[in-house]
Amino acid sequence: MKTLKGIGYAIGLPAILVLFWAVATAGEANFFVPTPATLLATFAETWFGDRILSDVLPSIGRLIVGVTAAIIIGIVAGLLIGSVKWLRDLTEPVLEFFRAIPPPVLVPVLMLLMGITDSMKVVVIISGCIWPVLLNTIEGVRAIDGVLSDSAHTYGITGRARIRHLVLPSASPQIMAGVRQCLSIGLILMVISEMFASSSGLGFTIVQFQRSFAIPEMWSGIVILGLIGVAMSFIFQFTERRILRWYHGLREVENAV
Repeated sequence: MKTLKGIGYAIGLPAILVLFWAVATAGEANFFVPTPATLLATFAETWFGDRILSDVLPSIGRLIVGVTAAIIIGIVAGLLIGSVKWLRDLTEPVLEFFRAIPPPVLVPVLMLLMGITDSMKVVVIISGCIWPVLLNTIEGVRAIDGVLSDSAHTYGITGRARIRHLVLPSASPQIMAGVRQCLSIGLILMVISEMFASSSGLGFTIVQFQRSFAIPEMWSGIVILGLIGVAMSFIFQFTERRILRWYHGLREVENAV
């Protein structure tokens, strides 16, 4: 029963929106807004073919590599900076400076330094995705309970054991919050990097459709980006529930009390 209720919530609002869209476009020929039936037919014709291999999969591959690298670098650097006070004080002005720079501004610079390559696009993704993970990890490490920290020190829990059994579990809720933000930023930067400098990929293809006034095809590209975002959200929720099982269980106990 609970599963059916969850499925109903998941598909209920999208179904209502599509129904409203169909009613609003019925009997009208709007060049800029295709009907749901037209968009569905265009979607299947456009993306169920060679473009999956030439545009969709390469974009997803660059997104996965960039986001994964940003998460790893952000967590490792965040643990180090958050654990060492003098290093945190030293790096804070520099981190705030680079965090304030919009990642799309770096695209022309990276094009000059690295050329128009897949590596450049991955670096663009990393340059924006790393900040929420890095800063949330630093704050998560700083927020470790002082009693737990002193207890670990008293029992001689240091080095890797301290990181594994105290630091990571304590900071993991904030780390996962940063990862959630990282995923949406990564999808945006993937599209932007392909719009600026590319001959393939979802961003490039959507811009080409727009410039050639292939409006239904352009909308179909936007839809596939949304579907990728939904898939990323479901994967994240599935992973988060398992990594933070202890945390959600604790919250449920606190709410019950």
